[in-house]
Amino acid sequence: MTDATNNTRILLAARPHGEPTSEHFTVESVPVPEPADGEVLLRTIYLSLDPYMRGRMSAAKSYAAPVELGAVMEGGTVAEVVESRDPGLTPGDIVLAYTGWQAYGVAPARHVRKLDPAQAPISTALGVLGMPGFTAYAGLLEIGRPQPGETVVVAAAAGPVGSAVGQIARIKGARAVGIAGGPDKVAWLEELGFDVALDHRSPTFADDLEAAVPDGIDVYFENVGGHVWDAVLPRLNTYARVPVCGLVAHYNDTELPPGPDRSSRLMSTILTKSLTVRGFIQTEFVKTHHASFQSEAAGWLSDGSLRHREDVVDGLEQAPEAFAGLLKGKSFGKLLVRVGEDPTS
Repeated sequence: MTDATNNTRILLAARPHGEPTSEHFTVESVPVPEPADGEVLLRTIYLSLDPYMRGRMSAAKSYAAPVELGAVMEGGTVAEVVESRDPGLTPGDIVLAYTGWQAYGVAPARHVRKLDPAQAPISTALGVLGMPGFTAYAGLLEIGRPQPGETVVVAAAAGPVGSAVGQIARIKGARAVGIAGGPDKVAWLEELGFDVALDHRSPTFADDLEAAVPDGIDVYFENVGGHVWDAVLPRLNTYARVPVCGLVAHYNDTELPPGPDRSSRLMSTILTKSLTVRGFIQTEFVKTHHASFQSEAAGWLSDGSLRHREDVVDGLEQAPEAFAGLLKGKSFGKLLVRVGEDPTS
């Protein structure tokens, strides 16, 4: 049994219309739950904050059910087993789970994955070796399919998905052009070895992109939308591939953007250039690609071919503000909340 008696957790209090704020969340303290047979009680060490959570706050139809009002906000976690009612796990084990925005959670043992702290820092299971890294790997290699010498452009390139996309493209022999917001993030992309790094906040961004891709764009990994997509579209080559991972520039939109309907221009470009534009959710590729990802990414991380950066916020109560900042591009690297002590560090 754990000595702790209180569990702090953050609930969805209201559905945002536009940007989420602290008013859309409630912080409460409840008794620590008890595990049943086949379950484990977990103490959260790290909570992952990711853009997809904005969609979970909305009741609009999507690929996954929304978080119910009054329920704990969803999210991936790295946690320590405190109590186990399953023979496969013992107290002290470190696991990857999905217990959400709370200090303690109960999960079926079959739904968690034991981590080896000797292989890599446990926080990487939520970033470069976790869902974001796998999203980059599967989307780029299965949909983008970059060939040696081709040009790959990725938006939000300083984030956990985008930075992995650019580095994997380089590993596969392609040329990587990263787009990020601000000089610090651009400098980070240059340090990672991107062939070109561009600042989408620059007033000359569209011209800078044109100069960076003299032979056009063969693969565009879409994370953002907005004015970045507007600059990319006319520079896509015939047979270009566009994996659509996210549209963070539009997640807080409450109505259609102003201006003329440009869907006919988009469809015409898709037709005349024979483009492949494919949205995806990383879970589609778990059965076919996850084992190879785990093997290859761990090797790349070990030999330095794949590097990563983490943005760690201390304290569960800071999660709402940090999440709102994520949607505005304020985070730098994989955004994590350190909820409790990391016994492996």
